Amino acid sequence: MKASHTHRQHGGRYALVSESTGAGPLEGQALVVYHDLDRDVQSVTTLDDWQQHWRAIDADDCSICLGTGTDQIKGNRSNPCGGCFGLGKVRSDGETPADRWEVADIALGLIRRQQQELVQRRQAMAMPEVREAIQAARERGQTDTIARQESEWRNSPGHGPGGQRYTGD
Repeated sequence: MKASHTHRQHGGRYALVSESTGAGPLEGQALVVYHDLDRDVQSVTTLDDWQQHWRAIDADDCSICLGTGTDQIKGNRSNPCGGCFGLGKVRSDGETPADRWEVADIALGLIRRQQQELVQRRQAMAMPEVREAIQAARERGQTDTIARQESEWRNSPGHGPGGQRYTGD
């Protein structure tokens, strides 16, 4: 079985076995069955958890570090991977880069991909509807934060009668 996914925080090699709907007490929930290739164990989780904590392994991800760019074999995450030289990506044919020029080509591809994403995000942010929605969310978040802080302050122990705060009411 070949690894198709990896955990976003912990790494590891996982293969998606199947997706199904739950039965009995889990009725109505979308479930994912996956195989942990490192431990040779099958497990089940919800589809939401799967989408949040696991990511698919891309075709150009390094087969050694699975796209993280860190040393997975020795468990030392502060050192770069020896297969991709810390980039997390390999050549388009799946082979590791042989010299610094091939590493530079891979890095240039990563930079171009990030530039395309940045251009797309800037175009989306230039739309007035998006700007208004973000501004409304910021204002709503600020008023919610102020209301929560004041409520916490009012309910916290004070020096007034019965331990209540003087609120001027």
